[in-house]
Amino acid sequence: MTEADGRHGLTVLGATGSIGTSTLDLVRRNPDTFKVVALTAHSRILELAEAAREFNAELAVTSDPARYQDLKAALEGSGIEVAAGPEAVVEAARRPSARTVMAAIVGAAGLAPTLAAVARGARVALANKECLVCAGDLMTAAVADSGAVLLPVDSEHNAIFQVFDDERREGIEKIILTASGGPFRRTALEDMRAVTPEQAVAHPNWSMGAKISVDSASMMNKGLELIEAHHLFAMPESRIDILVHPQSVIHSMVAYVDGSVLAQLGCPDMRTPIAYALAWPARMKAPVERLDLGKIATLSFEAPDLVRFPALRLAREALRQGGGAPTILNAANEVAVAAFLGRRIGFLDIAAVVDATLARLDPKAPASIDEVIGLDAAARRTAEDLLGSVVAAQ
Repeated sequence: MTEADGRHGLTVLGATGSIGTSTLDLVRRNPDTFKVVALTAHSRILELAEAAREFNAELAVTSDPARYQDLKAALEGSGIEVAAGPEAVVEAARRPSARTVMAAIVGAAGLAPTLAAVARGARVALANKECLVCAGDLMTAAVADSGAVLLPVDSEHNAIFQVFDDERREGIEKIILTASGGPFRRTALEDMRAVTPEQAVAHPNWSMGAKISVDSASMMNKGLELIEAHHLFAMPESRIDILVHPQSVIHSMVAYVDGSVLAQLGCPDMRTPIAYALAWPARMKAPVERLDLGKIATLSFEAPDLVRFPALRLAREALRQGGGAPTILNAANEVAVAAFLGRRIGFLDIAAVVDATLARLDPKAPASIDEVIGLDAAARRTAEDLLGSVVAAQ
C-alpha cells in the first residue's frame, strides 16, 4: 500500500543479512519513496534495533523467542512494536500496509513468511532460493491464486525478468543462465580434492556469505538457479542453458525464435537487481559502479565442465525427477557445505553426499509447507548420517 504522504510501504524479512542491508541502503537514499513497515532478523539484535530506529519501522521482530527481551530493551522508548518467534515473522509478512515484501531470509525459515506475503497478494521481491527450489509448485500455485507478483532478486533471474517477453512467450526459444565459474574454473580435478574452505569462499567477482560462495565454487548455486528459473518462468529444464561467463558482466540472456538474444548487463553489485525489484515497473537510481565495456574490453564464454562440477548434473536430474527431489537436493547440499566449512569433509565430497542422499530418500511431492519442512528435515538427517560413509568411500 501507499502511505498518505505517497511513500511505498516496505517490509524486509532478513533485514540484517547481505540482501537486507543492501535493501536498506537503497531505502536510506530514497527516504521520500519508501516507508519501512516491518523489519525482521534472527540473532543480530542490536543491528535490527538500530535499523528499526533509523527507519522508524512500525514493527521489529526476532525469529528467536529467547531474544525477545533483548530486542525489547534495545528498542525501549522508541514506540516501535516488538515481537519474537517464527509466527511473529509470518505476521510481519502479513502486514497489509507493506505493498512490497523483501523476502531475504536464508533457508527453510523463509518459506512460511514468504508464502504468507504471497497469500495476501503482496509484491514479493524474492531473494530466498528455498521458496522455489523446495516449494516451487506450492509457491507458484499460491501466486496464481492470490494475484501476488514475484519479482526475482537473484541477479541471474532478475536479468531474465528484465528481457523476458512474458506476453509473447511463443517467441521464446530458451533462457541462458550465466555463471562466473567460481574460483576453481581452471583447477584440475585432482587438485580440487585438497581445496580448503578459505580457497572456496574467495569468489573472484561477488562479495557473498561463506555458504553461497561455496555453492558458487561447486556450481551448485547454478543448479539451484536452474530449478528456480523453471518455476519463475514456467520453462522446461530442456530449454534452460547454463553458460560460464567469467567476467560476470552479462547476468543472463533470453534467446528468441528469430535468432535474437537479449542480455542484461551490469557491474556485479546486488543493489542493481534489488533496485529494479523495489521500483518495478519503474526504475530508481542505484549507487553502483557504471559499466565500462571499453575498459573491460573482453567478454568470454565457455560450457560448464560437468565432470569437475557434478552438482549441475545432480540439479538437472532432481528437476527432471520432480516431486520432492529438489527439496532433498537443497537440504543435503546445506548439510554437506556446512560439513566442508567445518573441515569434516573434502570439497569433492559435497556433491557425493548430495548424490547419496538423493538415492536414499523417496522424493514424493510435498503437498504443503509442513510437508516441505518435514522432507527438508529428513534429508538433513540422512545427509548427516551419510557424511562418514561418503568420505570413507572416496
